[in-house]
Amino acid sequence: MVRIRVLVVDDHRIFAESLAAALAAEPDVEVAAAGSGPAALRSLERAATEGRRFDVALVDADLGAMPPGVRAANGAEDGVVDGISLVAGVRTAQPHVRVVVLAERDDPRRAALALQAGACGWVAKDCSLSRLLTVVRGVLRDETHLPPALLTGVLRELTAARKHRTESEALVESLTPREREVLRCMVAGLGRKAVAERLFLSPHTVRTHMQNVLGKLGVHSTLAAVALARRAGVGPADLAGDVVERGGQLA
Repeated sequence: MVRIRVLVVDDHRIFAESLAAALAAEPDVEVAAAGSGPAALRSLERAATEGRRFDVALVDADLGAMPPGVRAANGAEDGVVDGISLVAGVRTAQPHVRVVVLAERDDPRRAALALQAGACGWVAKDCSLSRLLTVVRGVLRDETHLPPALLTGVLRELTAARKHRTESEALVESLTPREREVLRCMVAGLGRKAVAERLFLSPHTVRTHMQNVLGKLGVHSTLAAVALARRAGVGPADLAGDVVERGGQLA
């Protein structure tokens, strides 16, 4: 019998334990639970190292969420990973693991974000065990599962996201090669002086390039430019090595 190894990731202990116990009653399912995003990533890494990797991760959509004014037990939010971010983290660290998001409410926008992050399904927390098992087995066959009531909204969100990405890509294409280099440095979080040193330009020249970038992208701040660049798929400059040619002249 082929066994399915499932990791339940939910910081609501009673729900996680109850779900894990219900799944473990199935003869072909092995279950473990993690109470946070970092703990889940550690469990996945440890299992892979030991040759007993997980097949499916069931992730709480509201993982890490706290009521307004309430802080984490350690007094800070360090290490808190929300559900959608964890989907992307799992898919990056363990691409073979299928991720299904468990949600207390239908939310087309968040469901679309989850799919974009790499999730294979979005399932109500109060669905039946048989329904959940159908989804678990389905995603292992490379199926994508969404509640029918969410489908139209999710498709609308994905279409809108694609439109915004296409528009952002066109704006980035309007930049000169040097302006795109400056934009990648901005995405990497470099300030004007650091960009000048990296591209062998004067701070005045970099300032001009940055103003041109903002103008061509139609935004009024560096943060807005970085957000648009990421939407267009522009990654940060490689800060690990000096890959920039000494083409620029000090001005």
